[in-house]
Amino acid sequence: MTESDRQVEGIDPLVLGELLACATSNLWLGIILFSSDRKVIFCNPRYREMYALSPEQVRPGTPIKDLIEHRLKLGLNIRGEAGAYVRARTEGSIASEKTVQQFDDGRIIAYTIHPLPGGGGMATHEDITEREELSARLQERNFQFDIAINNMSHGLCFFDADHRLRVCNARYIDMYGLPPDRVGPGTPLAEILEMRFEAGSVPAMTREEYASWRTGVATSAEATDSIVELRNGRTFKIRHRPMPDLGWVATHEDITEQRKAELQIAHMAHHDALTDLANRALLGQRLRQTIEQGGLFAVHHIDLDKFKAVNDTLGHQAGDILLQAVSRRLRRLARDSDTIARMGGDEFVILQTPISGQGDAEVLAREVVGALSAPFELDEHQAIAGASVGIAVAPRDGTTPEQLLHNADVALYRAKSNGRGMHRFFEPAMDEEAQNRRALELDLRKGLAAGEFELHYQPIVKASDREISGFEALIRWRHPRRGLVAPGDFIPLAEEIGLIVPIGEWVIRQACATASRWPNHLRVAVNISAVQFRQPSLTEVIVGALAATGLDPGRLEIEITESVLIQDRDGALATLHQLRALGVRIAMDDFGTGYSSLTYLQCFPFDKIKIDRSFVGGVGNDAGSLSIVRAVAALAQGMGMTTTAEGVETDEQRERISAEGCNEMQGYLFSPPLPAAEIERRFLAADRPAMPDRIAAA
Repeated sequence: MTESDRQVEGIDPLVLGELLACATSNLWLGIILFSSDRKVIFCNPRYREMYALSPEQVRPGTPIKDLIEHRLKLGLNIRGEAGAYVRARTEGSIASEKTVQQFDDGRIIAYTIHPLPGGGGMATHEDITEREELSARLQERNFQFDIAINNMSHGLCFFDADHRLRVCNARYIDMYGLPPDRVGPGTPLAEILEMRFEAGSVPAMTREEYASWRTGVATSAEATDSIVELRNGRTFKIRHRPMPDLGWVATHEDITEQRKAELQIAHMAHHDALTDLANRALLGQRLRQTIEQGGLFAVHHIDLDKFKAVNDTLGHQAGDILLQAVSRRLRRLARDSDTIARMGGDEFVILQTPISGQGDAEVLAREVVGALSAPFELDEHQAIAGASVGIAVAPRDGTTPEQLLHNADVALYRAKSNGRGMHRFFEPAMDEEAQNRRALELDLRKGLAAGEFELHYQPIVKASDREISGFEALIRWRHPRRGLVAPGDFIPLAEEIGLIVPIGEWVIRQACATASRWPNHLRVAVNISAVQFRQPSLTEVIVGALAATGLDPGRLEIEITESVLIQDRDGALATLHQLRALGVRIAMDDFGTGYSSLTYLQCFPFDKIKIDRSFVGGVGNDAGSLSIVRAVAALAQGMGMTTTAEGVETDEQRERISAEGCNEMQGYLFSPPLPAAEIERRFLAADRPAMPDRIAAA
C-alpha cells in the first residue's frame, strides 16, 4: 500500500465523499455513471447543464434510454432511424466508445464510454464546440495560407535559426529547378544550395564562393536586397529579412523579363532605332569620358553625298536600307575602342580613340571615303552614296564635346565645298569662313523679306538677223553693305537652306510681270533650280504668275538642267508635260555638261537646247569644242529644236557659231545682264527694233 493510499484510508468516508462530490461538481466535463441495466447511478451538474436537464429528469434509477431520447429532442444529428439509434446504445454489452455529437444549434459534444469492472459504465461528455470552431478556423487559415503562398508570383521560404527549412512554396521550388521530393520542412540550407548547384540555378561562382555568400546573407542581422544573375540566364531579386528567432524569411522574384525590358529601354535611349548605332546622347557621354581621360583622339563627321538622290528616286525604304548598309561598313572599319554614332538623317560620327597622331585619323578617313564610295545593293537596285568627312583632332581642335563636333562639322562643310568624296581636317580659318557663311545666311533671309533682290535681263539674239527674240532673267542681290552680290555667291547657299524656293517663286512672278510690259514677240527665260522643281506647287506658282500678269504662256520659257531629271525622272517629266500643256516653252540649259543629256532628249521634246559657254569659248582654237557645237546644232535641227549658244564674247565666236547653224546667241558681245529699266531704254524703244552690230558700251 502506498503512502497516498494510507493517507486516503485514514480519511473519514463521509469527508471523502464530500470531496469527490465537490470535485465532480466543478469539472468542466459532464460525468454520468450507470448500472449494468443502463439506469442512472450518478451525474454531475455539468452533465445536466450541457443537456438542459432538471435533477428530477436525471435522478438515480432514470433509464439511459430516456436521456438519449431527450438528446434527440434537443436536435442531435444522427444517421438513420431514431429507434434504431436508441436500441444500439441501450441493448447488448457495455463497450468502450468515443463519439462526437453534433446538434442543430451548432454545439459539438464529444463523449466517451468507459465500462466499469462490476458492470455498468461511466460516460464523460465534453463540449468541444469552441475548440472545433477554433480548429476549423485554423484549418481554414492554413488552407488559405497554403493557397496564398503557392499562388504567389514570388518564391517564398522560411528558415529557422539552425538553417533548416520550415516552409517554402511551389514557386520557390520551380524557380530553382529543385526536386520536390527532396525539399521539405527540416531540409538543411546546405542541401538546398547543393541542389541549386546541380540544377545550374546559381551565379557564376564556385560552390565554396556561393555557399559562403549565401551563408553570409543568411546569418546577417540586416535586411538585404540582392540582384542575382544565374548561369542559366535568369535574373532573380532576393529580399532577405531576418526574424527575431534568428531565422529568416526570403522572397525570390524572377525579374528576367523586367531586366531585359529595362536594358532594352536603356539601350533605346542611347542608340539609333534604325541602325542600332550610338545616338547623339550616348556620343556626348563617350566624348566627355574621353576628354576626361586625356590623350589624343579624333572626331570624324561623315555625311553621305548622294543620299537625297537615293531617297527621292528609290523611296524612303531604300534610303533606310542604305543607312543600315552604311552603318555595317562603318562597323567593319572601327575598332572596339571607337564609337560610331548616327546623328540623324545621313550624318554619322566616329569617335576614334585613342590615336597616336593625325596620321591615324587620316587613314581611317580615307578608308571611310573608300568604303562608302563602293556601290550598295538595295534590293533590286544599285546605288552610289559616296561620303565626305570632316575631322577634328583633340585636344588641338577643342576641349569640349560641343567644340569638337562643331569644328568637325566645319571641316565637313569644307570637304563638301571642295567637291565631295574627300576628307578635310579642321583649320582655324575654316571657322571664320563658317561664321561668314552663317552671317550670309542670316542676311539672305533678311534680304528676301526686305526686297533686296532684283532681276537683270540679258538679250537673246537671233543669229540670222540679230533681232532680239527675248531675254534671260538673272537674279542679283543688292546687299546693303556688300553691294551687288553675284548669283554664284549666294544661290548654292539658298539651295542648301531651302530658301531657293521662295526666291525662285519671286523670280517667276517678277519676270512675268516685267515681260508683260514688253512687245508680244519677246519671250522671257527663267532658270528653275532642281530644288525648286521638286516642289509640288511649282505648276501652281507658274499658273498664278501668268494669270496675275496676263502674260501669254508661250512667252515664258523655263530653263532646267540635267540634274532636275537625274533626281526624279518620272516626277520631273510629269511636271514638264503639265507646263507644256499650259503652252510654256521648255529649254535644257548647259547641254552637254552632264552624262545623259542625249538620253533626256529622247524622254521629252524640249523646245530649245542651250549650248554651254564652256564649248562656245573654245570654238576659235579648239577643234573639239567646235565639233561639239556643230553636232549639237545638227542634232537640234534634226529634232526640230532651237539652239542657243551662251557666253558669246567675240565676233569670231559669233561668226563660227552662226556658220555651224545655231539659231540664237547671248553673251557679253551683245550685252551684259542689265536692269529692266535699262533694257527697256536701250533695246525696246520704237527706233531700236534689232540688235546693233556691236554694243561696246554695254
